[in-house]
Amino acid sequence: MYRIGEVAALFNVKADTLRFYEKHGLLAPSSRSDSGYRLYNDDDTAKLGFIIRAKAVGFSLNDIAELLSIELDKSNWACADVKGLVDSKLKQVQDKMAELAYFANSLGKLSDACCGGPESAEHCSILEALESTDKELNPKAEQHPHTAKQPQG
Repeated sequence: MYRIGEVAALFNVKADTLRFYEKHGLLAPSSRSDSGYRLYNDDDTAKLGFIIRAKAVGFSLNDIAELLSIELDKSNWACADVKGLVDSKLKQVQDKMAELAYFANSLGKLSDACCGGPESAEHCSILEALESTDKELNPKAEQHPHTAKQPQG
C-alpha cells in the first residue's frame, strides 16, 4: 500500500492532483489508514497511470471517466466504442487546429499591414480593420507620413 505522497512521487504529480481526481470520481484510495491517510494499492496506481496517459493525449475528465467505465467492463463494450471516442477527440483537435490556423493567418495579415511605428494610432490599420463592418478582416497597409515615398526631385 502506498500513501498519497508516495503515489504522487511515483507519477511526478502533486498530491492535490490525486485529491482532484478523487473529487471528480476518477480515482479513489483503496482504503484509509487508522490515522486517515489515503492508501493506494497497485490497481490504484495502474488506474492513475491510465488517467495520466489519457490526459496527456488530450482527453477531458469526462472522456476519461467514460474510458474508465469501459476499462472496468470491457466485455460489454466493442473496440468500435473506444475507437469512436478517440475519433471524436481527434476531430475536435483537428477542428481546433483549423481554427487556430485561421486565427494565425488573420493575425499575420493584421500584423503585416501595420507599420508598427511610434506614430499616433489615429490611422492604425489594425484598429481600422477591427472597426470595419466587413466580415473578413481586410487590413489596408498603413501609410504613415514617414513611410510614404517622397518624390525624388
